[in-house]
Amino acid sequence: MKSSFVFIALLFSFFLNAQSDSLQPPYKRFPTPPPFKLQMLDSSSFFYKADLKKKTPLFIMVFSPDCDHCKHETEELIKNIDKFKKIQILMVTWQPFGEMKKFYEEYQLSRFSNIIVTRDQSFFLPPFFDIHNLPFLAFYDKQGKLISVFEGNLPMEKVAERFGIEK
Repeated sequence: MKSSFVFIALLFSFFLNAQSDSLQPPYKRFPTPPPFKLQMLDSSSFFYKADLKKKTPLFIMVFSPDCDHCKHETEELIKNIDKFKKIQILMVTWQPFGEMKKFYEEYQLSRFSNIIVTRDQSFFLPPFFDIHNLPFLAFYDKQGKLISVFEGNLPMEKVAERFGIEK
């Protein structure tokens, strides 16, 4: 009787654990950059996971061109860009192409070789990361392993800390 109870308890525990894993957002189950297909600024080419620089930390910022918090985060990033020269920065929006391009031009993001601005036309990243607030920030180390995620504005000192960058 006791052994059957232990077996049932273990089976129940396994079932609950399997269910809780399936309830986790995909980024927690797959802690590497997702297999995205993002529209580039020329409107006809795409940026894929395979296009990421190898052995380079990755900073993903999901934004909306009309979001004041996203604008502020972008301004702070630009002010502190010297700290992030060795970080690949992928800025992604799902908003219309024209709005993305206007944002890119307004902030003159072409000045920065490590910033890539793209459009998630298939709306893949919001459910992958379970995004509820913008800007959404995801940090990956140079091995491509997830460090952490954050929703909302994060001071650039805290962003730098995520990558082990000192003041």
